[in-house]
Amino acid sequence: MSGKTLTRMDLAEAVFREVGLSRNESAQLVEAIISHVSDALASGEQVKISSFGTFSVRDKTARVGRNPKTGEEVPISPRRVLSFRPSHLMKERVMRGNAQLSEG
Repeated sequence: MSGKTLTRMDLAEAVFREVGLSRNESAQLVEAIISHVSDALASGEQVKISSFGTFSVRDKTARVGRNPKTGEEVPISPRRVLSFRPSHLMKERVMRGNAQLSEG
């Protein structure tokens, strides 16, 4: 793996190059999309992006965990967690990418 991280700035730059909006408009568009997705998830909605995957929020119940160092039982409070399930197309694309890396 290259270790590179795709950032908001990278996304805005891609919108600038491919769509033709100004850099400022591109950054605003990326921010608006991220904000809309975040708001939907925070309100409990599912976010499905075709050919990419589905983001959803799940409620986890309270349970008893264990501290791995001491073995002591610790209560874990109920919480909401974000999950992502990639589409079949995304899984295939990632696998092809992995195959290309191991060949090169």
